[in-house]
Amino acid sequence: MRVAVTGTPGTGKSTAVELLDAETDGRSADTEGPDADTEHLDTGFDLDVIHLNEVVHEEGLTTDHDEARDSAVADMEAVADYLDGRDDVLFESHLAHHFDADRVVVLRCHPETLAERLQERGESDEKAQENADSEALDVILAEAVERHGEDSVYEIDTTDRTPEETASAIQSVIDGEREPSSGTVSFLDFL
Repeated sequence: MRVAVTGTPGTGKSTAVELLDAETDGRSADTEGPDADTEHLDTGFDLDVIHLNEVVHEEGLTTDHDEARDSAVADMEAVADYLDGRDDVLFESHLAHHFDADRVVVLRCHPETLAERLQERGESDEKAQENADSEALDVILAEAVERHGEDSVYEIDTTDRTPEETASAIQSVIDGEREPSSGTVSFLDFL
């Protein structure tokens, strides 16, 4: 199985996936030692995890640098080649929906909350606003549905979910316990 976890930056992809991945190793993502007091997810997660943004950076899978956004431009063909032939994998990134997957999880977050999250992690007001507008307009969801079809897309609103709850919702998609959904979350009120 190939699972893509995607969403606008700030929706909680990396954090939730790290929680799932930590379970593979029998530890919690926040654990520094065996006695650390953190919430433990009980999952049957057994997919290899690929953080595509890290792969793009570490493997040099870029074509250019976008000066206006101060970000690398991923070489989508090179990333597709990197993923080719990998099965039993979960890959996450705001670009993940552009690649072949059996199930595509699109994490969503209210644009106001999203902008706050991005600003808290040091993004500029301009970049936070651009991502908030993109989220309100369903840009990533629309791209995911266009590429993969409604029967393969699973929309999850993370606005009021903890990272553990988001990880559990992703796990329910992997386990086939959640029905596909798209267009169930609307943030048009933000516009």
